Amino acid sequence: MNQPATSAASGAPTEEPRIESLSAITLATRDMPRAVLFYEALGFPMKFGGPQEAFTSFAFGGAYLNLIVDTRAPVAWWGRVIIHVSDVDALYRKALAAGLTPLFEPADAPWGERYFHITDPDGHELSFAKPLR
Repeated sequence: MNQPATSAASGAPTEEPRIESLSAITLATRDMPRAVLFYEALGFPMKFGGPQEAFTSFAFGGAYLNLIVDTRAPVAWWGRVIIHVSDVDALYRKALAAGLTPLFEPADAPWGERYFHITDPDGHELSFAKPLR
């Protein structure tokens, strides 16, 4: 019953495909210039696009956070993007210095991360975290 899968062409056993990594997440925005300013203020490095484009991509740590202009934005709460950073408290201070309003101060979570949340101008919730040692 629990036989390995076989390739139809060769009859040889095949491995089950596996999920390897998250490449990108794309978030909708009604106002690209405002959204780009928000993400740049947090230090996201822009790879493609910009304030006057319909699509913008920020690259970091082998992944991408993309923005796309879409008239359905802003969104109701849909979930949260969790991004690991080198220093949660320093990023929190950077957000405050840029005039942004995190939802709460950094805190240590019982699951072993220090984190804080912030909502972007279109209602997307971001969590910046670092595993505790």
